[in-house]
Amino acid sequence: MSRVLNNYWVDERIRAQRVAARTAAVAPAGEISLNILGSRAEVRRRGGVLPSWVIFGMILLAAVAVCVTVNMRTRTKLHLASDQYVRVLTDVETLRSSNEALRLEVEQLKSDPRTIEMAARSRLNMVRINEIVVPIE
Repeated sequence: MSRVLNNYWVDERIRAQRVAARTAAVAPAGEISLNILGSRAEVRRRGGVLPSWVIFGMILLAAVAVCVTVNMRTRTKLHLASDQYVRVLTDVETLRSSNEALRLEVEQLKSDPRTIEMAARSRLNMVRINEIVVPIE
């Protein structure tokens, strides 16, 4: 029973799937598009096609947006890198100054007897033979 009711649909589907007969002359593209879309006035009346300047403007706007975002990211990375560079420079300068102070201290500990005595008393808790140590708590 379903076959009896469905004959029209099946016939139309089979007819639609058949390859159209080949014609000798091919219609120009303008005529084909006119047949498919209609005239320009009809297309505008339906609101179907955007003008080319709108599409160009959208492409241009997208390109500018991409350029701006890339520029902003690059500028942000540049600022972060310059801040890090300044921090590293200040760290290097503080390390150089502390190295110089330590170098001077080592030279004094090697050559100056007073510095050697003060270092022995403070760091190693040494006393002279004739001194008396009184612990205070």
